[in-house]
Amino acid sequence: MTATQRRGRKIMMTPGELEEFLTAERTCRVATVSADGAPHVSPLWFVWDGGSLWLYSITRSRRWADLRRDARLAVVIDAGREYDELRGAELSGTAAFVGEVPRTGEPHPVLEPVERLFARKYFGLDALPHDGRHAWLRLTPDAVRSWDFRKLGSPQAPPSDR
Repeated sequence: MTATQRRGRKIMMTPGELEEFLTAERTCRVATVSADGAPHVSPLWFVWDGGSLWLYSITRSRRWADLRRDARLAVVIDAGREYDELRGAELSGTAAFVGEVPRTGEPHPVLEPVERLFARKYFGLDALPHDGRHAWLRLTPDAVRSWDFRKLGSPQAPPSDR
């Protein structure tokens, strides 16, 4: 599924831990490349289906325009407040546009389970209401890097910049 993580093996998440983390967390940060080469990062809700990260994006956003021109992206999902609580994952690869743009609810067998997951996770509903402004992006990652500082044991201060 992904490239092997070389550094930080002591603190990387196991496949089960990563699955649980990506299923439970609610907000990610999506990084794209603008037309002038500048990075653009924006928060977004997502669902994880066990192999792909699904992003429900406004189609008139800078993020959407960036991905239409260059579909490469990186996504970070993280949690924790104190240093010894920090954990997260970075997923990178190429976005795929799935379904009609914008999404109006046309029958789509690939999107039905994804929309059900999304509707339950964020709205407590069994079906996703479509507003004619959003559409689906799928990231099946080429690379995944994860970290869980809780595996370090006792609390540690972050390294000094000096």
